[in-house]
Amino acid sequence: MSLIQLTNVSKSYTDPGSGARVPVLHGINLSIEAGESVAIVGPSGCGKSTLLNILGTLDTPDEGEIVFDGESPAKSTAKQLAALRSQKIGFIFQLHHLMPQCSVLENVLLPTLALKAPPADAVSRAESLLEQVGLKDRMNWKPAQLSGGERQRVAFVRALINQPRLILADEPTGALDETNAAALTDLLLQLQKSSEVTLIMVTHHRAQAERMGRMLTIHEGSLK
Repeated sequence: MSLIQLTNVSKSYTDPGSGARVPVLHGINLSIEAGESVAIVGPSGCGKSTLLNILGTLDTPDEGEIVFDGESPAKSTAKQLAALRSQKIGFIFQLHHLMPQCSVLENVLLPTLALKAPPADAVSRAESLLEQVGLKDRMNWKPAQLSGGERQRVAFVRALINQPRLILADEPTGALDETNAAALTDLLLQLQKSSEVTLIMVTHHRAQAERMGRMLTIHEGSLK
């Protein structure tokens, strides 16, 4: 069953210098099944992050249609899109974006605050996930007390706390050395499988991309 369907999606931006429209994506057709792990690769500036933002409803295409979990985001209000993102999509970025004044546990629980009715088991779920990633003994630590790899593990757990249908990861290991990057890719795939969540990851690491269930290449704005 398709979780996401893109049909003839195109996107361009205005060059601030010339005012001309610069095409970034054109004619993207893509179907992603529930539970898949998908890597998106391609050279810098090819449109990988733009595609990820469109998939996450953070950006809208100029042309084409998107269907997410049976619904069209284009027909949703800003409030409805915010609710969709908080309930069904988890985001992981190259920089962890943890709140420095909050503990590890508090950072993990932040996405639940956006829900009208936070799950009663949110704290126990957070503790269980932190135990899975080897950080249960650091629940009360602040981000500054953690290593770079540990902070990114917290970001992984935070993305999963609301039990989303989809995880979007934009170069999640880009700031780490090769050893830590490989270890975190292992962890992300383990969490993806155990949570039965769909994972889409943008990466410039070919070896990591090849470990996903499917690899897509963007070249000159088109999927190859």
